[in-house]
Amino acid sequence: MKSYITLAAFAAGAQGLVSRTGSCCFHLTANGSPVGQLSDGQNRIGDSSLPEGEFCIDGGSITDGNGRGCILTPPTTQLQCDVGATPTSGFSISSNGLLEFNGSPDFIACETGDNGGLNIYTTQSSDLSNCKMIELEASSCSSGTTSPPATNCGTALSTGNYEFPHLIIPVDSSSPNTAAGTSFNGKVTSTVSSIFNFDIPSSDSGKTCSLVFLFPEKANLETSSFTFSGDGKIDFSELSKAATTSTTFDNAPSVSKDLGEITVSPGNSYVVSTFSCPAGQAVAFEMKNAGSTDFEFFEDFNPAP
Repeated sequence: MKSYITLAAFAAGAQGLVSRTGSCCFHLTANGSPVGQLSDGQNRIGDSSLPEGEFCIDGGSITDGNGRGCILTPPTTQLQCDVGATPTSGFSISSNGLLEFNGSPDFIACETGDNGGLNIYTTQSSDLSNCKMIELEASSCSSGTTSPPATNCGTALSTGNYEFPHLIIPVDSSSPNTAAGTSFNGKVTSTVSSIFNFDIPSSDSGKTCSLVFLFPEKANLETSSFTFSGDGKIDFSELSKAATTSTTFDNAPSVSKDLGEITVSPGNSYVVSTFSCPAGQAVAFEMKNAGSTDFEFFEDFNPAP
């Protein structure tokens, strides 16, 4: 099998039910308020300073966009995602897109005292105060979505529509006025970041898109390769417009939305963001160093391993 390494693919899927044996990736909202995540994996609503959490359900268990297992911590049953944790089972997504635990869509949000944010629980107890009942809506999983999963959930791009980048532009802060033109490689160093253009077909109107980063092990690659060192921290951003072959560091499109920092490593895949498909548009995303990452890879469009 040929295989590829890619910054991202746009995968578009129709809506569908996800049972406890199905898989899907999604964002969560409670009464329209996004569920954000602290750096330690705690999930909160009502704190606009936090990046929006990204989650995948597979076989009734949930992991987040950083590959952490999502659990109900004893004794309070707080929903949070911990490094190395075995995720709690029993979750599912109903036909109307609500996250359920053991068949119930009822969750509890309680004050933390930090910036007005609310932690999320499944059970009321005397240890909690100023609580209210909530329901959590999964953004792209109501009724059988084919969106690709994140870390530790195998990818499924071959089963749905997807787009690979049609233009890759490296920009270098050490040569801010130099237009490097198009490249076959994505590159992230202390001075170089890469911009990726996608052309989204009009037929994707009304669908949900996911921006996906696939990073196979080098041993599984046949037509691609990469060099990788450092801490793997990469920041992803959506740009205000598409790049061109004349794009430089100085004239690069501005950031319209910071999609957050992900620590990447070989052998994993990541859902960077999920949102309504920008049908009929050319859109651009940038990946840049957020730590000590030195990473270059050949962008291959062949099927993933």
